[in-house]
Amino acid sequence: MCRISGIITRNAELRASVSKVKSMCNALKHGGPDDEGIFSDEEGHVTFGHRRLSIIDLSQNGHQPMADDQKKIWITFNGEIYNYLEIKQQLISEGATFHSGSDTEVIIQAYIHWGTASFGKLRGIFAFGLYDTVKELTFLVRDSNGIKPLYYHIKNKQLSFASEVRALERGIGVENDPNWKIRFLAYGYIPEPYTTKKDVFNLPKGHYLCWNNRAENYEIQSYQSVVNRPRITDAKEAKELVREGLTASVKRQLIADAPIGVFLSGGIDSSILTLLAHQQKATSLKTVSIYFNEKAYDEHHFQNLVSDHIEGEKLAYMVKQQDFDESLPQIMHDMDMPTTDGINTWFISRYAHMSGLKAVLSGLGADELFGGYPSFNRIEYLKQLKRIPNFVLNAAGNLMGKKYKKLSYAGHDHAVADYLFLRGYYTPPEIAEILETDLRQVEEVLFKDTLASRPSEYNKEAASWFEMNMYMQNQLLRDSDVMGMRHALEIRVPFLDEDFIDQVQAICPCVRFDDKLPKKLLIDSFIDILPREVWDRQKMGFSFPLQQWIKQNSEISNPQLYKCKKAKSILKQFQNNEVHWSKIYALYQITEHEQKNTASYPANF
Repeated sequence: MCRISGIITRNAELRASVSKVKSMCNALKHGGPDDEGIFSDEEGHVTFGHRRLSIIDLSQNGHQPMADDQKKIWITFNGEIYNYLEIKQQLISEGATFHSGSDTEVIIQAYIHWGTASFGKLRGIFAFGLYDTVKELTFLVRDSNGIKPLYYHIKNKQLSFASEVRALERGIGVENDPNWKIRFLAYGYIPEPYTTKKDVFNLPKGHYLCWNNRAENYEIQSYQSVVNRPRITDAKEAKELVREGLTASVKRQLIADAPIGVFLSGGIDSSILTLLAHQQKATSLKTVSIYFNEKAYDEHHFQNLVSDHIEGEKLAYMVKQQDFDESLPQIMHDMDMPTTDGINTWFISRYAHMSGLKAVLSGLGADELFGGYPSFNRIEYLKQLKRIPNFVLNAAGNLMGKKYKKLSYAGHDHAVADYLFLRGYYTPPEIAEILETDLRQVEEVLFKDTLASRPSEYNKEAASWFEMNMYMQNQLLRDSDVMGMRHALEIRVPFLDEDFIDQVQAICPCVRFDDKLPKKLLIDSFIDILPREVWDRQKMGFSFPLQQWIKQNSEISNPQLYKCKKAKSILKQFQNNEVHWSKIYALYQITEHEQKNTASYPANF
């Protein structure tokens, strides 16, 4: 697991590109503290940078950027290939030779033998730049679930890329995108492919960008193949599939030559992963947990119910209001891009790093796959609302109380509007008022794009699609990567194993989802090892007492910080417990960002 960067250009001296890539590497040092490497090719006008977090093959044999023996293929790689040993054996049988135990070398040899078809054979979390000196092509490749980010910028026939937006800002200088605030206030994050920077985009998951070094042009293509599995309608078969598939995923993702542990929140998902990982690791497994003074949010009891069943070191840390207040400036800095989530991941990643861990398993993805969110029931309301004329919904959303404002989203015949009805923050009229801009501009920014493969029906499978491709993709995964790597920690997600997802999505919805008990299929699949108290209770999630903490935080709740009338009104509503903490947190971030960038952004507050 690492951080990567690079520049391909014929319009500048190689020395200048090397200097810029080194600047990007310096900005990424937190995510790769163990080693640094720079590769430059004057003939191909390519410069690759690398910051290493050593997890597999801790020796210098894993140093990057890496090349094959003949120096024909170069790579800078961020991630883990969980099936690299199987691929390695197949390549050896085809005549390939290896000089390290790293998964990076496997990617190189796979490309040499199979070309771009090799990308679809990889199972893991990855983003890499690969330079083919013979064909004079550079590839940027991102994993099929978008777990690792890969940002790119193309201007004046120059391709630049990096693992974080801040690295591109530091290395090449990029302009601010004036529309990011609109997207952020609607979503609570910046949705892919957009960023806060103009012409800086996140490469689509499951795709590769092929840059022709000589012609200085490019194309983006999917490397994924469609697998049509037969529908599974038998509940017993489905439970066996879930149990065997997740067990195999956990075993595969525990591979490491460095210390590895599990995030144990006390919920269903992390408890199952902890118990499965214990079966593989036993005494060498570490669990990391967080608890609070505030009893309504404290899950220490449920964490202990699981940890009492396992051996190994059990690490638990209390987080208090004071910790949040003191850490807030650092959390804001570490975000890379604004987000209304990630505070919990920032704290637990810090404690995992302090405990000597370099990799952990996380339960992220289970709610999205098995129906753990309220949106899985709420989407039925959307189905009914779509029968009402749009103008009626728009009028209702604008004229009725704030409880019904999101009805205006249902009045738009657009997949983005469907998602924002389920999970959106502010409505277009509210955004226009907050930013003191035109409503038509807000709606144009939000609804100008179409969503690929959008659901055609409003059912629980559609809710799963929205949760996985929007909320999880854009917020949970990105925040996990940024906040984890800020503390030199790799966060692995067994529920998002490619093969496991394919298996689960083949299960008939009537078996996969339950109207009364969220994640019933997952619970039933592990009912023999999962303590009843863990699953037979109200869902809490990995939550912090932020409604209380933010209200008492002198920075976020400072009325003098918010200049416009609408922002002051929202703050007052928050202080009266009429608004969720995440909405005022979003306003705070925009205000802070504008104050730090007054030369680039007009002050709207």
